[in-house]
Amino acid sequence: MTRRWEMLLAIDVGNTHTVIGAYREDELVGSWRISTDANKTGDELALYYQGFLGLKGLSFANFDAVIISSVVPSATMALEEMSHKYWRFEPYIVGHNLDPGIPVLMDNPREVGPDRLVNAVAAHRLFGGPCIVVDFGTATTFDAVSASGEYLGGAIAPGIEISSRALFSAAARLSRVELHRPPGVIGKNTAWGLQSGIIFGFAGQVDRLVEMMKEELGGEAEVVATGGLAEVVLPECRTIGHHDPLLTLTGLRILYKERVKRG
Repeated sequence: MTRRWEMLLAIDVGNTHTVIGAYREDELVGSWRISTDANKTGDELALYYQGFLGLKGLSFANFDAVIISSVVPSATMALEEMSHKYWRFEPYIVGHNLDPGIPVLMDNPREVGPDRLVNAVAAHRLFGGPCIVVDFGTATTFDAVSASGEYLGGAIAPGIEISSRALFSAAARLSRVELHRPPGVIGKNTAWGLQSGIIFGFAGQVDRLVEMMKEELGGEAEVVATGGLAEVVLPECRTIGHHDPLLTLTGLRILYKERVKRG
């Protein structure tokens, strides 16, 4: 017999940001994005989380289920500590005590981050297959999913922010610029040239990798973008068909309903 639940807290811990979603069944009641701090304790996280929940008139007492996808082990441990202390139940952690239930056709399936598997599940459920997920985060990841929902593999490229930061720190005469679309490709000053290279350059990288993946998949695939930096280059990408900034949270909700609530 599965346990009845009223509200679910979904937590996606990335290297740079953590995204939190509060669900009442299928309804997203609230979502928040915070910086990931690998040094925070469970008590410190509880203080942060309770503050955000309070903005929606919620408290820890409203929740009886927590599901986590995390690529930061110390943050995972802190969230487990928080769950045990403040909810007194075990959180569901993708890849730890919750199998995402997707066949992973990799040489070593353990190498695939849980967030990428969660995204693959969400994209296939929402848009069908074959599909490609482009996640603009600390790294820009490209994940291919077959028509039948198998995780086939992908590609990993340096993320927009980390690449730009490396350029600014290594070149003494180049200073930081705002990441927005310049007037054209041929820059008339240094800032314009940097914006052109970053915005149009990354868009070109995305389009070429997606096109090559589509060829390997047989020519057609649904393409969905997600991640905190997607909006920076998305308007310049011609291959992206869908944009879902909360794709990972949606995937966590789907996994909870399909693999936990229904038993």
